[in-house]
Amino acid sequence: MPTPPNEEVSRPVIVLVNPQLGQNIGMCARAMLNCGLEDMRLVAPRDGWPNPDATASASGADQILQDAQVFDSVEAAVSGVGRVYATTARPRDMVKPVVTPRQAAREMREAAGNGERVAVLFGPERSGLDNDAVTLADAVVAVPLNPGFTSLNLAQAVLLVGYEWWQAGDDTPARQLVQTATSGQTAGKEELLNFYTRLEGALDEAGFFSVPEKRPTVVRNIRNIFSRAGLTKGEVDTLHGILSALIKMPKRPRGPKS
Repeated sequence: MPTPPNEEVSRPVIVLVNPQLGQNIGMCARAMLNCGLEDMRLVAPRDGWPNPDATASASGADQILQDAQVFDSVEAAVSGVGRVYATTARPRDMVKPVVTPRQAAREMREAAGNGERVAVLFGPERSGLDNDAVTLADAVVAVPLNPGFTSLNLAQAVLLVGYEWWQAGDDTPARQLVQTATSGQTAGKEELLNFYTRLEGALDEAGFFSVPEKRPTVVRNIRNIFSRAGLTKGEVDTLHGILSALIKMPKRPRGPKS
């Protein structure tokens, strides 16, 4: 997987406003590191800072907690930031662009490419961001979820935004064949054709192609079955072994049909 760009300016700042529980701060640090985000800023955490409960729930993302900066106000926390996003699920009596996390990620990547620093605000666990904090934002991030239940915990919200930011710069194939050291490389056409020839010859000997005029169609169907499987060299070797065992197996006399 690709890593985020090295320039610190390219990574969004995560600002936790009045977070209540140390455990939640630690889980946010874990979610951040999952997504390559490292700059955490805390605004007046309720239980003070540092908080030992945060380390226990960070699951190894300790460096983010050690480097976290603490501020007395949201205004101070976003100092030096060019663009601010506020996460909230509640409607506000103010006119602001509302974007999904995916759209916000695209915009943040574009802003980073222009050398602009970006911050994302997350409110306290119970009440979320207040209107004064939202006023500082250039846009609101709202997660499209079940309209009947949109409640997220703090770490989930951070992970959703962070994940979309990571995905916006990720080029991992949507689907791929993962090969192990023992599975070998994908079988080449020559190896597959050799197997097809042996298999079809054995089927001929066994009388499988009982209707000669249908043989070409049936052969194509059989080849398509194996072609879709994306066989490796090791798997083709295994099929050769199975075929050899079946060929050597003593033929049993066929009884009358019941």
